[in-house]
Amino acid sequence: MEQIRSLIAYVPQEPILFEGTIYDNISLGRLGSKGTSKPSEAEIKKAAEDAGLLDLPLDTEVGERGGQLSGGQRQRVAIARAILKDAPLLILDEATSALDSDTEQLVQQALDKLVEGRTSITIAHRMSTIKGADRVIELELGEIKRD
Repeated sequence: MEQIRSLIAYVPQEPILFEGTIYDNISLGRLGSKGTSKPSEAEIKKAAEDAGLLDLPLDTEVGERGGQLSGGQRQRVAIARAILKDAPLLILDEATSALDSDTEQLVQQALDKLVEGRTSITIAHRMSTIKGADRVIELELGEIKRD
């Protein structure tokens, strides 16, 4: 299971952040997997930049469950974590659903960079989230409605 998990990066609708800094939370993207090196400061900064987190210093305390950050900022930390992990399979579960339109645009730009060169499965209700998809499968009540 550990080997399979190492191949998947996941960005949930409600990202889980841990007390500490943005830097600490991004670095979790690569920690804990066997055979994976500790990320360098440059790698963490690059992931933050690619995720559109330039508006916050990396030493910003996120608070318990990320309570000091906005929803969009928490989402971008989760995206930076996935960028740092650099897994070949990406699962995006309603990654922009709770965001205002300005923040959604920022997050969508980060997601567009993240999906490049990898297989991604995007779960979404809004068509704007999946506009660049190669294939769309529409489900209704657990059944494929359109493929």
